[in-house]
Parts: sequence; structure tokens; C-alpha cells
Amino acid sequence: MPLPHSLLNRRHWLQRAGLLTASAAAPGWAQPGKPAASSRSLVVAQLVDFSEGQQDVSKDFLIGSRAAWQDINARGGIRGRQVTHLAVETDGTPSSVRTALNEVRDNANCLVISGSAGDLLASQIAAISSQGGLNIAHAAPWLQNSSLEVDDKTFPIFAARQEQIAYALKNLSVMGVKVLGTIYASPREHAAYHVEVERIAASMQLQLQSFQNTGDVRQLGLKLTTSTPGVLLFVGGTPELAQFTQGLEKQARLRYIVALADVNLQTLMQMGAARNTPVIATQPVPMTTASLPVVRQYRETLARLFDEPPTPLSLAGFIAARYTFEVLNEIDTPLTRQSVLAGFQQRASLNIGGFRIAFNAQHRSGTYVTQSMMTLDGRLIG
Repeated sequence: MPLPHSLLNRRHWLQRAGLLTASAAAPGWAQPGKPAASSRSLVVAQLVDFSEGQQDVSKDFLIGSRAAWQDINARGGIRGRQVTHLAVETDGTPSSVRTALNEVRDNANCLVISGSAGDLLASQIAAISSQGGLNIAHAAPWLQNSSLEVDDKTFPIFAARQEQIAYALKNLSVMGVKVLGTIYASPREHAAYHVEVERIAASMQLQLQSFQNTGDVRQLGLKLTTSTPGVLLFVGGTPELAQFTQGLEKQARLRYIVALADVNLQTLMQMGAARNTPVIATQPVPMTTASLPVVRQYRETLARLFDEPPTPLSLAGFIAARYTFEVLNEIDTPLTRQSVLAGFQQRASLNIGGFRIAFNAQHRSGTYVTQSMMTLDGRLIG
């Protein structure tokens, strides 16, 4: 049964309506070229990739960050000063990212980049920073790329792809998994991630069979044979996974799909997808139903400010903003780009309402991983 037209075209709807809704809902939203703040406000910039392949992630991440900053301002901001949350949209291309970074650089009130999303954008910014092209703190990016070397201006707080894959496969080890199939939803995902995934598989002594989609990902699911591994790592977004499982459901063999943090299981359930295929998705944040203080605060704030369901990605955006706030709030000198960068470079350990941040020698703080499973009877457990 084909997916509903409205759900298959969710990304096109987001392109037409999502950003306009965000603009109307949030005083801190700003588009390139528009003045962002008064001289007294503190500006925190958030770069988001709203290209077709990334906007599912970016939309939710941005909603969580916006909710956090609005709540922070309602509670007095940073030492009585309001924070202007400047969200700058890009299309993910290098030229668009450069334009967005130039806007940030030229905004004298902007102290930090916080919560850049999704992974491809965060990786571009981190690479530019490491090449000396950025002199501003880059806090809590959605940096899933575990191969990228982190410089002294980048502060990732979420577990990267390697930790997520390792966590998922460790829990499948009781099934004796020795061979892993990898499905790349498009040539773009293959080009961006296949070297990293192959390195991770080799480090875990797993044999790897890779499949790259070049057309309809539903057809790729139909073409798998009985020799295809029973556990498949899916590298791509939620709509592509929904279509891929449609193809799989035409086959008799049961397979398990391991998806990473860019997949939204709640949306997958709404799409009516994967009804005959168990899907396990990792996430580098607590479950949205957890009792941790930061999760309770997130649920309460989201319900109060936005008509949006809780998701792991918007929780990540919320935590990214809270981490940025905590570091800014602890700086006891006048807030400038230089003092803020120095504050982040201390890489102090923090406890954000039960979400612990502690950086290692590689300048990363990403070991926390949970996972959820969408069962054959349509339940979400974790």
C-alpha cells in the first residue's frame, strides 16, 4: 500500500510552510539580511540545513532549541539580558554555508554558534573551523560524523555515529551477528558516509555488504535476495526508510533494520511504514518519556510553547541550547566572542538536568546512547 501523498511529501510541505510557521512563532527567528537584535541583546546563532535531505532533522532540532531559548528568556535570560536566537537557514551547499557564516561573523552581537544541524552542515562548519576559517565557538552541533577531527573551537556533546552503531550492534550480538548489510538511501549518503561506516565495521570485525540506492529506494528493498544479511544498517532519512520498508515487506524473510539518530520513529509510525519489519533506532539523548529533570523540563516547555510532539531530535536541540546557556551563564567576565570561546575551551564537565557532559582527549563528549524499537505490532518500546 503506497504511503499517503501528504506524508511522502512532508519535506516539500516543510519547504513551503515550516519556516514561515517558525518565523511567526518565535521572536528570535531571523532570516539572512534582516537585523537580528538590539545593541543590548546577546545573540546566539543557529545554522540549519533545510535542504530536502536534511530538513526533517533540522526542523525538529530547531524547534527544541527555540523552545529552550524562549524558556531561558522567560526566566530572565543571562544575568538579566535577553538572548536573541538567530536561526540562519542554509540549503547545505558550501556557498550557502559560507554566506551564513559571513552573516554570523558580521553580526557584532553574536557570541556563539549553537546547535548547528544536520550532520552534513555541522561537519562543514567544523571543517571550516579547523582550517582557521572561523573564530567563534561552535557549541553542541549535531555532529554525527565520528571520523572528523575536532578542533579547539568545536564542542560536540552528542554521541557520534560510531558510538551509536556500536551500541546497537552490541545489543544484537546475542543473535550472533557477523555480517551486516548497509543500505545507503542515495548517492549523497554513500559519498558522505561509506568510508566511515566501513571503518567502523572493520573495527568491530564485521563483514559488510553495501547497497547504494540510485533510484527508487522502494525498488532496492524489493531486489534484496535470500543471501542479503538479516540485519541491515540504514543510512538515510525517515521518508526514505519508510519507502525502503515497503519494498522489504514484499519479501518473506524477516530482517531487522538498525537506523541511526536522523530517523524519527514517531513519524515512521504515522506513515504506517515498517509494519512487518522491526526497526531499531539509536539516539544520543535520553528517551523522551524519561524522568530526568532535563527531559521533564523539555516536555513541559514544548507543550507550553509549541503544538509539536516530543521527539529525540527536538530534545537534542533543547539540550544543545541548555548546554550553551550553562556555559555562557558561568562566564564571569564581560561576554565577548573571545571570552565566550575561552569559556567553552575550558571544556568543563556539566550535568544538564541528568544529561552528563564530560569531554575526552579527542574533544568529544559523546558516549550516551539509548535506542527505541518499533515492533511488528506497531508499538514503540525502549
